[in-house]
Amino acid sequence: MAHVFPEGLLQAQIDWYATYGRMVEAPAEQTAQLRRRLLRLSTRITWDPYWAQIPDAPAARMELKERAWSAADRQGRAS
Repeated sequence: MAHVFPEGLLQAQIDWYATYGRMVEAPAEQTAQLRRRLLRLSTRITWDPYWAQIPDAPAARMELKERAWSAADRQGRAS
């Protein structure tokens, strides 16, 4: 089933992947800042009100991750 995610939720998951990618390659002095950003994004994604509205939240969460991963990958290739 294709879910219609709020734009902000999808963007938060895309940003999460991008931030994680930057953290992997970042110098040690930048990792704490990037970890804090990951924590904020994780909180935003996890507690979005959207999840309370749908009965199949686990499947929808996986779909969100897959769509965001594809979008992040496309953005990475475009830059």
